[in-house]
Amino acid sequence: MKAIVIKSTGSWYKLRLDNGEIIDARIKGKIRLKELNVTNPIAVGDFVEYEQEQTGDDSDAVINKVLPRHNYIIRKSNKLSKQGQIIASNVDLVLMIITLSSPKTSLGFIDRFLVMAGAYHVPVTLVFNKYDLYTDEEKDYCQFLEKLYQSLGYNTVKTSINVLDLNPDKVLMPIISDKKVLISGHSGVGKSTIINAILPDVKQRTDIISVMHARGKHTTTFAEMFYINDTSAIIDTPGIRDFGILDIEKTEIGHYFPEIRELMKYCKFNNCIHLNEPDCAVINAYEAGTMPASRYYNYLSILENNDVFD
Repeated sequence: MKAIVIKSTGSWYKLRLDNGEIIDARIKGKIRLKELNVTNPIAVGDFVEYEQEQTGDDSDAVINKVLPRHNYIIRKSNKLSKQGQIIASNVDLVLMIITLSSPKTSLGFIDRFLVMAGAYHVPVTLVFNKYDLYTDEEKDYCQFLEKLYQSLGYNTVKTSINVLDLNPDKVLMPIISDKKVLISGHSGVGKSTIINAILPDVKQRTDIISVMHARGKHTTTFAEMFYINDTSAIIDTPGIRDFGILDIEKTEIGHYFPEIRELMKYCKFNNCIHLNEPDCAVINAYEAGTMPASRYYNYLSILENNDVFD
């Protein structure tokens, strides 16, 4: 029997069956994925096979196989580990929730996330949330960032729970219709509030921002998928304070920066990594001011130290 994993707590899982029924399940023994060194062999979004095992007078659902994934979002489990943590799998779109203050989402974090999503073929839409709270200066900066990332091929939108025209229900529903959508970002950027706006019956718990650290408190403990209808679902995840790149070779990193990918064909050397090589089209573009400094700096940060967290 087959089902989709809609919640993972590390030892027990919730499965959604084809008829919409939700059941609890556990893993049978140890499931290892040969191609991945991960801390969680089963993730939200996985399609699995399960069976019913008799335990006394009752029967338990037991997962015995994870079906092949067509994509996934993965990060390093921590700074020192060589293992990864699968955030979610079989995702049609990621909504990366960004705030320019309280808390501030760094460009390094945005670019690192986009690289990892690109490496695993997951489209991303950048959502600038809490727009009603931005100062005039922050609104100008938001406009600059939207133009920058739109020029690179990424979709961007603005949302605000307090502005009718920017309410997540109005802005995001056309984007997420008929898709399985992962909602990700730092703690405190408003992921749970957005989910509450789209699905009021879910009532995800929300907390106010930690004033001392200007960072959000973790209000979501485990990843969980919520169905809007039979063809649309959103996946809530614990807030990510840092994001380490995993399993991408240095020579591959530039391919996940669209502007670098476009320029690299003009470099003198086919194996150019755009660090200090002569006649490098990427370096020339940066020095000429036609490639944004933030993008080149963030490329170098990933290139020189994949363990850097933001």
